[in-house]
Amino acid sequence: MALYIKAAEILQKAEMKQGALKTLVYDSKFPNIKQLFALVCETQKFSSVLQEIIEATKLLKHTKLKMPLAKVLVYDVLIGRGLKCGGAWKAKLMKQRPRLQAELARMKVRRKVSRNEDLLPASVLRAPGDLLPRYVRVNTLKTTVGDAVDYLKRDGFCYRGQALKLENFTLKNKDFMMDQHLPELLVFSPKADFHDHFLYKAGHIILQDKASCLPAHLLDPPPGSHVIDACAAPGNKTSHLAAIMENRGRLFAFDLDGKRLATMSTLLLRAGVTCHQLANQDFLKVDPDGPQYKDVEYILLDPSCSGSGMVCLRDDDAADQEEEKARLASLASFQLRCLNHGLRFPRLKRLVYSTCSIHSQENEEVITACLQQNPNVRLVPLLPQWPERGQEPLSQCLRASPTKTRTHGFFVALLEKVSDAGSMKEKPAVPISEADRMPPAPSAVEMKPDAAEENSSDAEETLTFAAGDADGSSSKKKRRKRKKKKKTAKAE
Repeated sequence: MALYIKAAEILQKAEMKQGALKTLVYDSKFPNIKQLFALVCETQKFSSVLQEIIEATKLLKHTKLKMPLAKVLVYDVLIGRGLKCGGAWKAKLMKQRPRLQAELARMKVRRKVSRNEDLLPASVLRAPGDLLPRYVRVNTLKTTVGDAVDYLKRDGFCYRGQALKLENFTLKNKDFMMDQHLPELLVFSPKADFHDHFLYKAGHIILQDKASCLPAHLLDPPPGSHVIDACAAPGNKTSHLAAIMENRGRLFAFDLDGKRLATMSTLLLRAGVTCHQLANQDFLKVDPDGPQYKDVEYILLDPSCSGSGMVCLRDDDAADQEEEKARLASLASFQLRCLNHGLRFPRLKRLVYSTCSIHSQENEEVITACLQQNPNVRLVPLLPQWPERGQEPLSQCLRASPTKTRTHGFFVALLEKVSDAGSMKEKPAVPISEADRMPPAPSAVEMKPDAAEENSSDAEETLTFAAGDADGSSSKKKRRKRKKKKKTAKAE
């Protein structure tokens, strides 16, 4: 019942203009934030329809409920996936359900429509691009993509092969495809539901939006590496990292919210993750020079953000613009501090920064400030075939949106340290300039003590040769003359 009480509280505050809907949802600290997102946003969308049904059936009089709580409960009874509570509240609503269903049917007849969505006023109808596919990531810690596809085919789904373009994602009924960018990602019709499916309950598949899969996919830490997931809950990206690492190495996962971390622990257990170490700790207070983090080379940073990229959380209410402006400034400051902190880890090679925000203040502007403050860091160009890029001049980054990529709104940037001597020896992930392609200078040869004095002149000549071809040729001639003189002296 806690879900419905919290949803009703947020709904009432939003209707009274006490805050932007997304602000209220984020500030609620509810353990299952995604579940709360969906319920609040969908209830608000159908608010006028639900209120009309509640008033027509005199539900408040029969149940003694208040309107906000009645709305969220009736939404799940009539439109959602059924009530997720028990006890007296469920008994009351189930007793009223026939009358509620009858009133909904009469409303459709009066308006000459057949679908619930057709009852919505024009101002809240979703754009076609907002009806996103259902993305399912195959958990390669427990199964393979091939085995998952075979199981789904035996379960009645129809496999259509690998997608070649976004238009292929117009799927019907039980059709599904393999994504064209991420081979472990399967794409289904928007109405496909896997919450009660065996593969989901057994942890063989993870329900995760495609854009949310990009950070771990692009960071791509090798098996055996040491990795940090800085703001880890609810854990989908953490489990994705573990799958890429093949459960080998060490995966440090931090989150400040203890309840969300407990939920995450359950998710990781179901996913078969064993290489992780959870910590209920603020990432900004983690010591980069701590001995346990001396081998950390990869960091995934997906900090708290406005959530403006999530389709159900879009809120363009002009009355909240000033509040939103201040909130974005505060979030951007926090995000930049997290970025700078992550770059302090001494052996760091690469860091992925991502948000589920569409605002440049949280995305390109944060990255620009970070690059200005960290001259030893560069942006790595990502997925040249990806259809939506970061705003100029940061086209190396990726953006995502319902219309252009058929995902939630998202932003991803990959930062790489370039000043450390060791990093220059690595093969770059993308083509770089010809100057950077030059092989690294050979390491110095360690000499034995008794030979050091004899070879000191040769060592100096070697360094001189490295400085220029002309000087090198002259040094060779001098060396040959000295050797001839030594041979002549020995012969005599």
